[in-house]
Amino acid sequence: MASKDSFGAKSTLDVGGTSYEIYRLDAVKGDDLRDGSVANLPFSLKVLLENLLRTEDGANITADDILAIAGWDADAEPSTEIQFTPARVIMQDFTGVPCVVDLATMREAMAELGGDPSRINPLAPAEMVIDHSVIADVFGSADAFERNVEIEYERNRERYQFLRWGQGAFDDFKVVPPGTGIVHQVNIEHLARTVMVREVDGEQVAYPDTCVGTDSHTTMVNGIGVVGWGVGGIEAEAAMLGQPVSMLIPRVVGFKLNGDLPPGSTATDLVLTITEMLREHGVVGKFVEFYGPGVSALPLANRATIGNMSPEFGSTIAVFPIDDQTIDYLRLTGRPDEQLALVEAYAKEQGLWHDPEAEPRFSERLELDLATVVPSLAGPKRPQDRVAVTDAKQSFRSSLADYVEEDGDQSGYDESVAETFPASDPATSNGGGDAAPPSNHLTSAGNAEGRPSRPTRVRLEDGSEFEIDHGAVTIAAITSCTNTSNPSVMIGAALLAKNAVDRGLQRKPWVKTTLAPGSQVVSDYYDRAGLTPYLDKLGFNLVGYGCTTCIGNSGPLIPEVSAAVNEADLAVTSVLSGNRNFEGRINPDVKMNYLASPPLVVAYALAGSMDVDLFEDPLGQDTDGNDVYLKDIWPSPAEVDRVVGEAISSEMFGDRYADVFAGDERWRSLPTPEGDTFEWDPDSTYVRRPPYFDGMPADPEPVADITGARVLLKLGDSVTTDHISPAGAIKKDSPAGTYLAEHGVGQRDFNSYGSRRGNHEVMIRGTFANIRLRNQLAPGTEGGFTRDFTADDGPVATIYDAAQSYAEAGTPLVVLAGKEYGSGSSRDWAAKGTALLGVRAVIAQSYERIHRSNLIGMGVVPLQFPDGKTADDLGLTGAEVISISGLTALNDGETPRTVTVRVEPAPGTDMEHGETSEFEATVRIDTPGEASYYRHGGIMQYVLRSLRDGQSDAE
Repeated sequence: MASKDSFGAKSTLDVGGTSYEIYRLDAVKGDDLRDGSVANLPFSLKVLLENLLRTEDGANITADDILAIAGWDADAEPSTEIQFTPARVIMQDFTGVPCVVDLATMREAMAELGGDPSRINPLAPAEMVIDHSVIADVFGSADAFERNVEIEYERNRERYQFLRWGQGAFDDFKVVPPGTGIVHQVNIEHLARTVMVREVDGEQVAYPDTCVGTDSHTTMVNGIGVVGWGVGGIEAEAAMLGQPVSMLIPRVVGFKLNGDLPPGSTATDLVLTITEMLREHGVVGKFVEFYGPGVSALPLANRATIGNMSPEFGSTIAVFPIDDQTIDYLRLTGRPDEQLALVEAYAKEQGLWHDPEAEPRFSERLELDLATVVPSLAGPKRPQDRVAVTDAKQSFRSSLADYVEEDGDQSGYDESVAETFPASDPATSNGGGDAAPPSNHLTSAGNAEGRPSRPTRVRLEDGSEFEIDHGAVTIAAITSCTNTSNPSVMIGAALLAKNAVDRGLQRKPWVKTTLAPGSQVVSDYYDRAGLTPYLDKLGFNLVGYGCTTCIGNSGPLIPEVSAAVNEADLAVTSVLSGNRNFEGRINPDVKMNYLASPPLVVAYALAGSMDVDLFEDPLGQDTDGNDVYLKDIWPSPAEVDRVVGEAISSEMFGDRYADVFAGDERWRSLPTPEGDTFEWDPDSTYVRRPPYFDGMPADPEPVADITGARVLLKLGDSVTTDHISPAGAIKKDSPAGTYLAEHGVGQRDFNSYGSRRGNHEVMIRGTFANIRLRNQLAPGTEGGFTRDFTADDGPVATIYDAAQSYAEAGTPLVVLAGKEYGSGSSRDWAAKGTALLGVRAVIAQSYERIHRSNLIGMGVVPLQFPDGKTADDLGLTGAEVISISGLTALNDGETPRTVTVRVEPAPGTDMEHGETSEFEATVRIDTPGEASYYRHGGIMQYVLRSLRDGQSDAE
């Protein structure tokens, strides 16, 4: 649909003989603008302004919306809602599979409505990278990568066949197969455009590349000047089908950078410092934008590392404007010359090119001198808990008391077990490797004098022995998109490995060492530099290209080490170059987790314990028995820069990404269904046809009031999407576990809720089943329990079983909640599961914005208690019968501001003789688009009917 162009912004830009249609930002003028122009707006808001100029339709996006951004008040609290239309969608497989399931189901529904199924296609480019399914089961051997990929395909064959079908069935939907790289690194190295070009009505239109992604770390792309962030699957599906994303115009925090990083400090040290600063400042829900002279000196890879950590410090984005570094990176990664010319010309024409001397308007400001950044790590349980490496040993000891019971076991290091044992590479029972050189003497994981200690002897399968204690590093992983996109730290880690091997050092035998780069290009430049053998020698063999240790796909510890850790209840550690280190996330055997740069990961693998001072204590001994310290093997910045310059070329990126969507022989040989619609396997427990469109009429039925509803849950404040959405392991005795067992799945093959997001039957059974959820309807219980009022006396039952009973009785359901309902990650299944359980309305004190919108997208109306009132204030126990009247005003094209909630005592309960009461609840349907979605029963139903009728504009 063409823009209404109220400001006459449509213009042309000629670049290299090609004419592009653009929407000029400086066309927006007027007395309402601060300083009379948009020139000093933050970079990120200029991008949003262009987005509204280009998509103005007079209904959802109006001239007033455009003026609201152009005249942005930096000091105001966010209150104006706008409709943002991202240029494209990026997905990873865990969160992307449900999106494709929904699209496949919409195709069938389209056919049932008499429409053309092929009309269900992404209207914006949608790309998925399969990177979350590989697990580091095998390590420390030359065939670790191949064997892990084989296991991955065995576990996920059904899901991959389904995605193969989607790749062929949908236009503008592409899948990057397993074993290629991490979604965010593939995004910045190949998929991101920085400036998009699309043909509209025969014209080539150029505009800023923007995206939403089904992963919170989509923000990595902020490093190359792309405004994008993570969303839930419902928003992603809507964006794919041409629907805008509702958002408030945010506050923007300016973060000024000065100076240069000192020798010895890495991008990881910088990002941990920034994370600590921004968490302390408070940036949740805000945009963060970097500017100043220090930006110009910051390599693109460092910017991407910072952008990636945006979720860790809580901002929506952490963006860098476009400049020469951006162009250099696009050139290095093989983008064509005409694209480079367009990016530079467009950015300069639109005022999106970084001026290091400029001071844009910002809501808040911070500043950092890069020269003050010191080597750091973060832990033991949060990314913002930065610790200087010089203080790491003492910090570990201070934290240890939180992880061990001080039961008198503080005797310190036991000299009687300090023998030197033959060294070997333990790998795993399905791994292998070279033995450590005899000169690398191995005793214990740290000297424990002065802290709790429980020395525990471990004998490996080959007969070698050693001793571990609290603080032993049992996982050292170069992993995650945070760092593996950064050649400087990756080369630095490899050079440190080379220097260590040359001095005769070896990793400690209790350490599981893994290398999972973000793209195949990393392996290419390691090979060209001749550094791969040194990493292999230390056990950092390639285990996969994907998100492994950082999301808990670390695989098992060395079996004998795991047994010792659990038997002695040791507080052992992991060190990873990741972005998240929350408790229980990395490995069930590991209590304490530390984020560090790749070179420090290698260093801690050599040291074998967090209870060491890397600057004062030796890492081991050389072949002559001399102590070797970190300073002896740490590569110089000049050496790192030289190897980076010699080993990396744009041809590497061009070769690796030339046919990136085709995949290897294993991917291409998967038996794949064909046709416009998917042939569902009735026996599949991974991918099933959801019931969203079952019985859907050709035209929406009139909106009806809700009568005779019962309360499924009564909840308190700060119930998050983690409490609502299924996540983690599937328990044997849970409704989901029972379902899988009934379908012939053994417990060891249950897998996780994440891997089964394409099966609504599993996911419904896990909705509201979080073990920490407390439903006030069932006091004394935790987890997925409620009272089932279809039975006498309302006995306690699982939420899923109770919901089924209500469905059989034809009884609608409501949820009562407190403040900040639905905060946290924007998980689509928090809304999908709610709707599929039969919930028609949620009444809360306040909502997290995205979850509120998601509920509407699934046909659930979000209502708000009167100001200052709670369910308890209104006398609600949850045992009542609830009716909601006034929703029918939507049938007249109006969105009611309030509706009447009638509360009646329920027969058969201790409230049956109570009085009937009423109160007015605020309707939180906030935009015309949301009203259209609700009238149609949900966003997917709205889009389906619109596409059938050949339209996609809001009614």
